[in-house]
This record gives sequence, C-alpha cells and structure tokens, in this order.
Amino acid sequence: MSVVHGIERIVEAVGWVARWCVLLLVLLVAFNVLGRNFLGFSSVAFQEFEWHLLSPIALIGMAYTLKHRADVRVDFLYEKFRPRVRAGIDLFSAIATCAVGGFIAWVAFPYVMQSYRIGEGSPDPGGLSYRYLLKSLLVIGFGLFALQGVADTLRALCALAAKDGGEQTP
Repeated sequence: MSVVHGIERIVEAVGWVARWCVLLLVLLVAFNVLGRNFLGFSSVAFQEFEWHLLSPIALIGMAYTLKHRADVRVDFLYEKFRPRVRAGIDLFSAIATCAVGGFIAWVAFPYVMQSYRIGEGSPDPGGLSYRYLLKSLLVIGFGLFALQGVADTLRALCALAAKDGGEQTP
C-alpha cells in the first residue's frame, strides 16, 4: 500500500496545479470582461490564455478527480454487491483506466514532439507562443490518469487478496 500512497501523493500534488488554474481562470475571465467592457482593452493573448488554462484543469483534473472518487459511477447497483464483487469491478475499471490513459499518452507523445520540433505557436497575431507546452498536458494528464489507474489496480488487488472478504481500506 505504500506504493499506492506514493502514487496518490504525486496525483494530489499535481492536482493542486489544476485547482489553482481554476482560480486563475476565474480571475482572468473577470479581468478580460471588465477590461473589454469598461476599459476598452482586449488582448488576444489573454483570451487564448483562458482556454490554455482549461487544459490543465481538465487533463490534470481527471486523475485528481479519480483519486478523490468524485467520478461518475452507478452506485445504486455497485453498493448492493458483495465486497469481493465490488473489488473485482474496481479491478476491471482500474485496468481499463491504465490501458486507456497509457494508450492516449503514448499516442499523444509524437503529436507533442511534432509541435515542439516546428516551434508551434498561435496562428493569431498577438497570440501565445510555445503551443507544444500546452499540448504536452495531453501526455502529462493521461499519464497521471494511467498512474492513478495503477494505484487503483493495486488497491483492488489488495482488496481481493484480503481475508476480510475484500473490504477496501483507503
């Protein structure tokens, strides 16, 4: 379980980046709206930065959400199953999480590297440069998602191996 806790400390720490991005996004949107409506100020870079902040919120936030069990599941069925059946369902779900997260991170890596090689930036005048940094969040986010899947897989395996009938401990 120490491996599980180590993985989840990583997901928790990186998840705080997503949390701060939410606050920064709210402040930036407010600044953009106030600047545009009251000061006659508008910046393409600031507007692009808004959707750049959505990427860490969504991509890093998905592993953080999974760690905190804030994801959607069909609890009205799941809760009626015996602990061993629930652990089996959790194991299947965790393995699927690892597979999907790992596959998407692997497929996204060449895409990010291509963006890096060409020095991709915004096509809009006044837009943001270094778009590959934004695209790298695909690899980071889905990699963290797969890593959280590893932690969940280990937790489910421990629950299945437990003598108390598979009752999970956090």
